[in-house]
Amino acid sequence: MLDAPFTGLTRDSWATVADQLLLSLRPWAAPDHARIDLPGQQSAYGPDSDSLEAFARSFLLAAIRLKGDDGKDPHDLAGWYAEGLRAGTDPASPHAWPRPDQLGQAKVEACSIALGLHLSRAWLWDRLDDRDRAQIVAWLATVVGEKYPPINWVWFQIVVETFLKSVEGPWSREDIDSGLAVHESLYRSSGWYADGPERAFDHYNGWALHVYPLLWASMDSELCEPTLESAWRERLTAFLDSAVHLVGGNGAPLVQGRSLTYRFAAAAPFWIGAITGATDLPPGLLRRTSSGMLKHFLDHGVPDQRGLLTLGWYDEWPAIAQSYSGPGSPYWAVKGMLGLMLPADHPVWTAAEEPLPVERSDFTRELREPGWLVSGTQSDGIVRIVNHGTDHSVPGDQRADSPLYARLGYSTHTMPPLSTSYWAQPLENSVTIVHPELGLSHRNGFTATGSGSSIATTHWVRTTDDHGPEHGSGRGGAVTPGPTVTIASALRGSHEVRAARIAPDAVVEPGWLLEISGWPLTSSIPQAAVLGERAEIRTAELLSSVEGSVGFGSVDVRRADEAEALGDHTAIPIARASAVPGQVFVAIVSLSGGRPEPVPDIAVDGDNVRVTWSDGGDEILSFG
Repeated sequence: MLDAPFTGLTRDSWATVADQLLLSLRPWAAPDHARIDLPGQQSAYGPDSDSLEAFARSFLLAAIRLKGDDGKDPHDLAGWYAEGLRAGTDPASPHAWPRPDQLGQAKVEACSIALGLHLSRAWLWDRLDDRDRAQIVAWLATVVGEKYPPINWVWFQIVVETFLKSVEGPWSREDIDSGLAVHESLYRSSGWYADGPERAFDHYNGWALHVYPLLWASMDSELCEPTLESAWRERLTAFLDSAVHLVGGNGAPLVQGRSLTYRFAAAAPFWIGAITGATDLPPGLLRRTSSGMLKHFLDHGVPDQRGLLTLGWYDEWPAIAQSYSGPGSPYWAVKGMLGLMLPADHPVWTAAEEPLPVERSDFTRELREPGWLVSGTQSDGIVRIVNHGTDHSVPGDQRADSPLYARLGYSTHTMPPLSTSYWAQPLENSVTIVHPELGLSHRNGFTATGSGSSIATTHWVRTTDDHGPEHGSGRGGAVTPGPTVTIASALRGSHEVRAARIAPDAVVEPGWLLEISGWPLTSSIPQAAVLGERAEIRTAELLSSVEGSVGFGSVDVRRADEAEALGDHTAIPIARASAVPGQVFVAIVSLSGGRPEPVPDIAVDGDNVRVTWSDGGDEILSFG
């Protein structure tokens, strides 16, 4: 395809996928369409919540299709979903939905319903009779005056009440102003929001905290202050400049953070940039980025043979989900299809795809707000980050590390072990103290001292004490304190130089070890080898290695079965040494497509580590 040389996807391709997603849900729907009961693992909130989720999220996609095609409706999407809205909001119906004031998750889904009604208003809402409209308003109106968590959830109330205002229903200016104040409190800098008071930097930046504000601004110009909309546009512009560097040459988004089962929802902020013009990225790059994400999942069997989005990444793998996720949850991915709101002659659909940053050249970037160093390598399309600023926690918190947030490394080509049996142990991409009975220590609650360094008060956590829901954070439990460890990283190309020093005055018991672990690779049979001071793992496409450069006594390979969604067998290279206070330990941690550039030279002089890269550049990691 001349205008889509990277993905081959046109607007018609997207529309076909969207329609197939919608039509594939119909066999699972009740005769009145109010319930869509999908197969799969239920959420903690039960089948009524899960069914509503499937309806509401897919209705948003139907509304996007109606909006983008100016009401052209060969599949009777408006009529089909109108029936479901009628039955779901009828208190006398056997399939009446739980109301937002009865079920927290209904607060979320009410937003998709309200936004869908707004987008499809001319073809659905305006054609309902007065009784149906009154019923829907009464159901939505139960959000008014309700309390919402001070995270992205505030937008669910703002959007619903703004729609209610537009149809002369009940609404509260106080609710909207309060939600906007929370949203502003979440903003940090350089286009990045934290999803709450914790260091929660993840895809909710894109598919929630940048998407809803500018969509909402178009719903009611009287409610949105021009200066606020201008600030949101500037923030989105800055964020997209960072976010486009976090997409791999394979089209995959960064595999980091909760709700990964939403998959190509990560395309949403790029479409908002196209819809609003709030971006410096050219239309062809926006198109290539978004289409690349969709194609990545299409190429890996998503949706499945039934046409369904399942709990998983590629194939169904329920362990990827948090406790709030059920079989309808993956349909949040429809926000990654917002581009279908735009007509076929919009520049984002007519411009030829342009290469991603990682397809143009190697790059290294520093993202100060999430505390990430980013490296992209053109030869293999891998984007990798080194993380010294995100843990979905606050400084001093002594919960266990979350594998979704607290690891030292994440990439577009690897996935951390996420199955329940491995959740409590930082198996990979970590610096840990190894206790002979308690196992691997945690760094959650560390102090960030820069994008490339942090100080961890290590600790061990008896996570079996924690019986609460799993929402992405680390697990709690009885804590055993460990020594303070300073960690510093330098990143270029395929290689991270990872250095660590246990505090000189730390108390370290005999038998304790210091371990540096590398990138996890997963396949049917990952090939592992120990070659002197280097442990490496190979799959058909990737090479992961750890080389114990300074201070290490041995290297090895850790294995884990059924640990994550990319395959059955995971292998991780590690380096270990006796834990000695005051000593500087250095390892070279690498991830490549099999042909990495030469490793850097390392020289330790007292508290300083000099890194000389193969291109001649120098960096100093200092522990002084």
